[in-house]
Amino acid sequence: MASDTSNPTISHLRNAVLHCPIVDNHAHNLLLSDFQDAHPFESITSEAHGRALRDTFKSLPHLRAVRQLRKLYECAEDADWEELLLQRAEWLRTNPEALHRRCLEGTYSILMDDGLGNPDQFYPYTWHDRYTKAPTKRIVRIETVAERLMESILLNASEDDLEESSYLTDIWVTFMEEFERGVTEAIQDDEVVGFKSVVCYRTGLDVEPDYEQAAREVGGAFERYVERCIRKRKFRIERKALNDYLVLRTLEILSDSIPPKQVLSKPIQFHTGLGDNDISLLRSNPAYMQPLIENYPRVAFVLLHSSYPYTREAGYLTTHYKNVYLDIGEVFPRVSRDGQMGILRQSLELVPGSKILYSTDGVWFPETYWLANQQFREVLLELLTEYVNKGDLTPNQAIGLTKDIMFNNSNALYELGYVLNFQETGEDVQKSIAWHPKPEAVAPSRSPPPPTQTYDAQLFDDFMKENPNLKFVYVQWLDYMATLRARIVPIKEFERLVRTRGRIGISQGNTGTLQNDGITPVVNPVGQIYVEPDLRTLRRSHKKDLLLSATVLCFWRDEAGYPVPECPRNNLETSINELQKNHSVHLLCGFEIEVTFLARTPTSKEDPYTPLTHTHAWGTLSPEQWLQLPLLAEIVESLSEIGIEVQQFHAESGAGQYEFVLPPQPPLMAVDTLIQARQVIMQIAATHQLRATLHPQPYPGIGTAAHAHISLSPPDKDKQFFIGGVLNHLPAICAFSMPEQVSYERVVDDHWTGGTWVAWGTQNRETPLRRVTNGRWEVRCLDGLANMYLAVGAILAAGLLGLKEGEQDFDKKDVQKNPSTLTPEQRTELGITQKMPMTISEALNALNKDSQLREMLTDNLVRHFVEMKKAEQNMLKEMEEGKRRVWLIERY
Repeated sequence: MASDTSNPTISHLRNAVLHCPIVDNHAHNLLLSDFQDAHPFESITSEAHGRALRDTFKSLPHLRAVRQLRKLYECAEDADWEELLLQRAEWLRTNPEALHRRCLEGTYSILMDDGLGNPDQFYPYTWHDRYTKAPTKRIVRIETVAERLMESILLNASEDDLEESSYLTDIWVTFMEEFERGVTEAIQDDEVVGFKSVVCYRTGLDVEPDYEQAAREVGGAFERYVERCIRKRKFRIERKALNDYLVLRTLEILSDSIPPKQVLSKPIQFHTGLGDNDISLLRSNPAYMQPLIENYPRVAFVLLHSSYPYTREAGYLTTHYKNVYLDIGEVFPRVSRDGQMGILRQSLELVPGSKILYSTDGVWFPETYWLANQQFREVLLELLTEYVNKGDLTPNQAIGLTKDIMFNNSNALYELGYVLNFQETGEDVQKSIAWHPKPEAVAPSRSPPPPTQTYDAQLFDDFMKENPNLKFVYVQWLDYMATLRARIVPIKEFERLVRTRGRIGISQGNTGTLQNDGITPVVNPVGQIYVEPDLRTLRRSHKKDLLLSATVLCFWRDEAGYPVPECPRNNLETSINELQKNHSVHLLCGFEIEVTFLARTPTSKEDPYTPLTHTHAWGTLSPEQWLQLPLLAEIVESLSEIGIEVQQFHAESGAGQYEFVLPPQPPLMAVDTLIQARQVIMQIAATHQLRATLHPQPYPGIGTAAHAHISLSPPDKDKQFFIGGVLNHLPAICAFSMPEQVSYERVVDDHWTGGTWVAWGTQNRETPLRRVTNGRWEVRCLDGLANMYLAVGAILAAGLLGLKEGEQDFDKKDVQKNPSTLTPEQRTELGITQKMPMTISEALNALNKDSQLREMLTDNLVRHFVEMKKAEQNMLKEMEEGKRRVWLIERY
């Protein structure tokens, strides 16, 4: 019998408070594993530092946290602090992923101030996405922007510069231009949802409210600040006139940036009240901000941390000014239960429920998130239950207040666009097509419950608003043999899958079959994997598709909902994340799609295909080619209609061969776009009774490649990445990037195919790695038969190895000639000592022997791939050469 939701009860309220998803409107990054000791763990319940922190062990917040952490770590009920630390260390050693997931369970999205501390010690904000249902967004700390900016401006400055009469003026102009540019760009950046100021810490909240007055007073303070920066190399800004001016300049820019139809600017958060002894307690009272708030009525102010102990003052401002909001964070878990209850009571004395926001202020340790959420839910439930029992609120009103504080208010203020799909009846359970998890998979004895799917339903809703007539979705994934597999799902069933956070179950054995479903040693008929659509890849099908449909690409998940390490797409994403979080390196990847168009000749049994055009050379437009422009234009226009913009297209050297150049994108997105673009090209060609093939050599002579351009940002580590990493592991990478025997028939010397020597050169197309410019390289030993997730994943994994080695000098030098024309002595002098694999067997052997790369990619993935390729090669060897060629053309 369905639950009756028309008259909610205390039971419904309890479920809402304990399980409603949370938009955490203010938190900080978690520490990297190597820096867990950078901050004392006991600081999770106290803002005290140094000797004062020693007494925290006798405080109520600490003692309460100890009791709760015993439950988190699954310790005995009488475990003391030292035993907790030992158990915590064991979790971090054996299963840190599970600990992180448990601590962030129930968090829908985090708005992260990533300007606290040394960025080399913590994970980037995007890393936290793996634990939340929606992406993490940034809060930009303006003082950090200013301090890092000044540090870069004065990098090479000396005291002698101060003697120049115009020096300080020039520095001021440069500093303010760059600061204003930084704030403006952040306003325009969709990843940034707000700003933050810690002026409370620096000089207090009694900020000069008049902009003109602040501008008149800032000069002297700025000069003294610059002099201190140069002489002491300390860039912290703590001069009142300068701190005030930076706040006011930011408020001015925010005011000027508001679109005509928008009521308020992007919010700016202010630290108020509770903090360490770096603040002036008296000047942390938000009441000082009243004139400032009045002067900027269209700027949204968020008063952080409950303004404790000035919660009532903050409540007054929040109630009487439309542009002010109260955050009730940080006091969980840093204040006792009674204190938390009092703060919530004071917040609700005046403040409308629509203007209260919740945050954890989680910082450094995942337990800070967990404790805050646990304690907030406990205290809120106790207080709202009291109000319901006294008749001040109905259960329905209390449930609405809960949803507003935890989710709706932040969602609206920061314009996140999320949809709260939550039923207080407790019926919000995860479902799946063909997935009914075993009880032990839901709640194993030592692990947290399986993560619910991270679908951002807003992505789906926005997509459907633009494409309301869709009837089907092609749910697709690329297997090890680069075969694009698919399930076709009616749109209503796909929507159910998204709303209920489901997945599609397929047999474990399907991951080990060949292109024709041939069995390999990898096939395991026992077990399942679950295909999980990545809604970021949702794309409408082209207009000539036979169905009103869309496509979406997928990850593989296990029965408990965790990533399958052998998933090609997940493997690539893992390397991308490691590059970003451990090396602060971001990549762009752009592909060239080389394709040969073939007309079918069914009268010829020996050769059923013939090139579409014969009068053909690179960059030409013969009359025969000109007649094919409508086909090529239709392909480009079809791609553009679905959001894939081709930068240019032109004739290649081979008969019927053309190239389409795709724009640079982040690696995972670039590979996704490549796969979807190739599908469109092949399908449009098919409507013209043509076969578009990626075969590396459909006819003798000219080959077909799939070159990739990869750019590093910042570019200063590109040689470590490509020479120290990719080049050193290139023979093994070839097993993924050139995965068929015919791939090696394409690559020969003296034909601009990358050559047969392991080498690199600036603008040298006779080397497999071409350095285009500083930070940008082209990988030329790559063709269209590759599973590009695996190929690019192997390239990135090798690059990571190079970055970890950190070499600065390399034996392999920049080759400015064709390596095949050099003498052995000349090659040795340039560090050219190794040939590229000449066969797929040699490449597979190189991969088997490359223990470092195998470890980076996970041994199971490599083992499965090698076994499947060997089985495939045995099958292909049994075919006559002509049949083998046709077999590959028909599949690629």
